[in-house]
Amino acid sequence: MQILSPAQVAGYFAFVLGVTAFLQKTDRRLKFFNASQSLIYALHFVMLGNLPASASSLISSARSFLALRFKSFTLAVAIVAVYLAAGFVVVKSATGWLTVVASCVATVAIFTLTGIPLRLVLLCCTGAWLANNILSRSIGGTLLEFTIAVINITTMIRMFQESNARPSSVAIASRTPSGTRTGLPIE
Repeated sequence: MQILSPAQVAGYFAFVLGVTAFLQKTDRRLKFFNASQSLIYALHFVMLGNLPASASSLISSARSFLALRFKSFTLAVAIVAVYLAAGFVVVKSATGWLTVVASCVATVAIFTLTGIPLRLVLLCCTGAWLANNILSRSIGGTLLEFTIAVINITTMIRMFQESNARPSSVAIASRTPSGTRTGLPIE
């Protein structure tokens, strides 16, 4: 395995885009960089000869670009069907299903979840991709998924801390006609 082969260099480029994606606290930017990373990942895996991972990455790129414009469970189901159809065509071993299943789960999350729940599901999918990349001997991919896991956890912690630092509502005391005090939340 050459660490500077064209396949590995593509993996390193996908690594940079993937890290950038998971540093984002806004879902839109996360999806855009994730779509770009997936496109390069597809090239990387085709050069490594891992067609299931390449097909999953290519579909993931299209999925993430679509998710920038649409939020639809029906569209998510249609994309899951495309993943499964591609999987039945290109998967030749049980490990080939790692990326297909992870991509299916991520698809439903990307179209239906936001914020920390979205990132939690994507973290689980990262674990499956990490296993795939180790088995594929993808240096950039292994570094990417490990780094994404760390960054995703860190970003979720930051998001959680920021949400707890902001008061969700402020109560204003008022008197009812009977003279009792009530707290009225103001958003």
